[in-house]
Amino acid sequence: NIRTMASAKQAAPKLRYLSAWFCPYAHRATIALEHHADLVSYEWVEALGWEQRNDKNNVTGTGKEWWYHWKADELTRSNPSGLVPTLIPLDEEGKPNEEKSVYESLITIDYIDALANAEEQQRLVPSDPYLAAKCRYWADKVNRECCSPYYGVLVRTDEEERMENFNKLVSGLKAFSREIEKNGDGKTFLGGDRLSNTDISLMPWAFRYYIFEHYRGEEYAIPYDEPELHAYKEWFDNVFSLESVKRTLPDKDRYLEHIGKYADSSARSKVANAVRRGVSAHEIEDDKDTY
Repeated sequence: NIRTMASAKQAAPKLRYLSAWFCPYAHRATIALEHHADLVSYEWVEALGWEQRNDKNNVTGTGKEWWYHWKADELTRSNPSGLVPTLIPLDEEGKPNEEKSVYESLITIDYIDALANAEEQQRLVPSDPYLAAKCRYWADKVNRECCSPYYGVLVRTDEEERMENFNKLVSGLKAFSREIEKNGDGKTFLGGDRLSNTDISLMPWAFRYYIFEHYRGEEYAIPYDEPELHAYKEWFDNVFSLESVKRTLPDKDRYLEHIGKYADSSARSKVANAVRRGVSAHEIEDDKDTY
């Protein structure tokens, strides 16, 4: 299941992209790759998916089988955590160099941007040292405050804990909203139509927030009408209107069905297991969150 996703005239650099269509962490890399589609070539490999395993003793207590990840051998060889996204450079003959694989979603954005070596306005990480530092700070901040709590809303079974995570997420969005308001137009984190690694850090989850209302009720709908989120709503409408972004978006109905595994506690993944044991999604540990 491999697709070439960049211009045929672009000879280099070339990457083998180990991904999963449903994964928002991988979605970050996909947006970066499509943003630089004229400068970086890549082959998409669906390297991680789901399979049900027998639960003869009804351990789940739900009457359903647990869902586990299957992983391509290539993924487990090239990434010690076996997670997507993972990027593997290809040599001039098209052979992958797994010893130089790059992983961790925020790092892959920087890596793709460095490979592209684009004109300044197209760079995802600005060349200005201050702006680069600011973008990296906010990329990490929204990852912790607006992305990780997403899984707390879905995986935690206590209603109070779910709402606590939702409120933390909304608070993070308001902080982000205040920051982009400083840029004047609120279209992107840096202003205008210039995407950055900060925007891409948040976008995959921002697109997916629609699932809250379906699985957790109306009280979990993002309050877009609140004045403190007006800038965020403008940002949302703008970034998801960009053609390079629109072609990366998963089908909403298909994703809604997929994420039900987290909502009904039948998913067994590193992220789900980390949240289940009481830490945030960004605090996964390979030795503790096995499955």
